[in-house]
Amino acid sequence: MPRTSTEESRFSLSYRTKTVAPIEIGELSWRVKHYDLVSNVQGLRMNVDFIDEAREITTTRVAMYKARMAKAYNARVRPRNFQVGDLVLRKAEASGPVGKLDPKWEEPYKVMEIVNEGAYKLQQMDVKSIPHIERCQLREVLHLSSFSRRWFSP
Repeated sequence: MPRTSTEESRFSLSYRTKTVAPIEIGELSWRVKHYDLVSNVQGLRMNVDFIDEAREITTTRVAMYKARMAKAYNARVRPRNFQVGDLVLRKAEASGPVGKLDPKWEEPYKVMEIVNEGAYKLQQMDVKSIPHIERCQLREVLHLSSFSRRWFSP
């Protein structure tokens, strides 16, 4: 459902007419006081003529909203490309449900084969082969030796 205004209500897009809220009937609003059956019928006929245009405009607005959302999402995506032989961590939820205190990432795996773009065949360090895993479920392994040398040198 779009989070921006389509400037049309769902009711008007479905039934080709505007709604009268129950409060307007009880309080006798200007629209209810000056109701004219003949002009109302003419207005309904005009609404039928313009409903397709209103639906097109609404569809265009929703498509523009989705394009903006996709652009914003894709701007934040950081592509990760791994090569054969790289060590990676696998998301723990890829192998089953994860509890609150369970680790988020599983032990290091070795990339054995690139199945297709974004999917890899992994192998555990104890030579157990894993079927292909998608890129979003992998993370590079930080080598602690280079990390400690850079940040904790005296």
